[in-house]
Amino acid sequence: MARRTGTLILFAALALVACKGDRHQQVAAQGSNANTQCDGSCASASSFLSSSDVEIIVRQAVAQARALNVPATIAVSDRSGNILTVFRMAEVLANGDRKLTLVANSDTIISGGLERLELPISATQSGDALAAMAKAITAAYLSSEGNGFSTRVASQIVQEHFNPGEFNQASGPLFGVQFSQLACSDFVLDASNPAILVGPKRSPLGLSADPGGIPLYKFGTPVGGIGVISDDFIYGIDRIISDVDFDSDEVIALAGSFGFAVPADRQADRITVDGKTLRFTDVDFNVLDPSVQNAPSLVLNTDGNFVSVKDYYTAADGYRAGQAFGQAGSGIRSDNNLRFPSRDAFVFVDENNAERFPPIAGSQLSAAEVQEIISQALAIANRARAQIRQPLGSAARVTISVVDTDGTVLGIARSRDAPVFGADVSLQKARTATFFSSSDAASFITALPNTQYLTPALTAANTIVLDDYVQNIIALTGDSTALSNGIAFADRSGGNLSRPHYPDGIDANGPGPFSKPAGEWSPFSTGLQLDLSFNGIVSHLLYLMGGAQDVGKNCVGLAFAGTTSSAAPRLANGIQIFPGSVPIYRGNQLIGGIGVSGDGVDQDDMIAFLGLHQAGEILGTVNNAPIAIRADQLSPGGQRLRYINCPQSPFNNSDEQNVCAGK
Repeated sequence: MARRTGTLILFAALALVACKGDRHQQVAAQGSNANTQCDGSCASASSFLSSSDVEIIVRQAVAQARALNVPATIAVSDRSGNILTVFRMAEVLANGDRKLTLVANSDTIISGGLERLELPISATQSGDALAAMAKAITAAYLSSEGNGFSTRVASQIVQEHFNPGEFNQASGPLFGVQFSQLACSDFVLDASNPAILVGPKRSPLGLSADPGGIPLYKFGTPVGGIGVISDDFIYGIDRIISDVDFDSDEVIALAGSFGFAVPADRQADRITVDGKTLRFTDVDFNVLDPSVQNAPSLVLNTDGNFVSVKDYYTAADGYRAGQAFGQAGSGIRSDNNLRFPSRDAFVFVDENNAERFPPIAGSQLSAAEVQEIISQALAIANRARAQIRQPLGSAARVTISVVDTDGTVLGIARSRDAPVFGADVSLQKARTATFFSSSDAASFITALPNTQYLTPALTAANTIVLDDYVQNIIALTGDSTALSNGIAFADRSGGNLSRPHYPDGIDANGPGPFSKPAGEWSPFSTGLQLDLSFNGIVSHLLYLMGGAQDVGKNCVGLAFAGTTSSAAPRLANGIQIFPGSVPIYRGNQLIGGIGVSGDGVDQDDMIAFLGLHQAGEILGTVNNAPIAIRADQLSPGGQRLRYINCPQSPFNNSDEQNVCAGK
């Protein structure tokens, strides 16, 4: 949802640009951070936000908020999601307590999911901080040296149509990614011990699609993100991208990024997806107030205060320094050619620099098989032409996860400079493909506790019976054995069934069996995907609002306000519903799954599928699902499902075509 501070303000800002063109050209040049030749290798031990950098960023943001005369709360994170500060301007509470409202569509009342929830904002409650932090983390997690993505980009790529507002178009390429990095995930970490800044951190609201999150760069490499919530304190999306908004959140965040901005040739508006240009911001540095360039120091209690957020940030820390990405202290470092020689791989480590997810044996897969599958997927990625990176001809940069049939992580590795969000998402994808390909997916879902929806005031409302989704797919297919008959599902297949129109993009048609119907669907209410993790998400929010205990590390199987899951950790970080995974087989037997995330979804599909295929050719013991049992052999409702989709001529320095055909 876009916040417009007024047409007159926009006209006034444009008039100011016209009157002071020379100065603003200089501002734009300084703020945009000069073009760079970085292609993924610029990050070093000095690539981090210092505490003085963080202070400058906040001062600049506050100066712009004052110029707009709007109250704002500002958060800054490093590239690993560590919160480096949360600052609330004094004006936020000048007229009493407020509410942060989650609304994806202010024009239509949507019933269900997270829609219309209200999180308190007061001297002791931090609903505003949660929104600002989620935006900062999202901007940091989506960006790399090859692409600078804002939360406005996220808004563009997660809605029911791509582009939003273009009817009878397929849904966004990263449809569903907003429900990743969840607080209940067993992959992302909490910061309950503030001394440990190692490893990707969770986000209190998942990934944000609300404009107002901007990535931060130094010398061509991303070092974090700034997130802002202001004015009406609505946390939403931009449903119409055909117009230009003057969004106070975005303007203030852009001001904060002055001098730390995305290099101009890496901004999202230099990148296309499916032939459509992405949208970075609706404003540029020319609209900033002159005070931003020499923003004054802030006086605590007078200008505002730091805001403590339980397990995320302590106000007494003030402005913290971030971690240098790619170094052991960030939780992600080079493999040093130990496990994946010649692949330029990176691995996840703990505070002792020990690998968190080395290749290990599962119930069916050996450690050697896991290592070879990951190695071959990395090899495919290194050959593949990237979709969402500059310069043109760059290799794809992704994270690769392999799991056992019970969801146990058997190994994770990543390419150099892969975006951070893809780590948790690749694990979601691997687990999702494995789960839906199993013979007991239906019974697992049916046994889960009900999902408890809430009123805006966070009290109990209606409940959702998860078995209804199982009955939906049975009704659509006419097959009582659906989700228990061993059909192999890739994430693209399950995603086909999770769209608000089935088949995807045909507006006259109703929802897929795993989606919500009209009036209930929104990016805050996606259907089975959200409902599986809903209790865990809101239980964490209740904890942050003063609840006694936090959720454990399993998003699925939690009762409302519960802390311990009743379910096996097969889907412990939730499910994902956009492409990039395939199940792993030995002959006709399901033995695990591989998930890939970080580039275009067709590239992710191809890397998972061909990486497994090449490993199978080398090992002779693993393979993709036999063609006869793949989900693309099914036509539920008369519409054939998809399994994978590989790009044409996908490799750099090669003219190979149809590389996945017949495999």
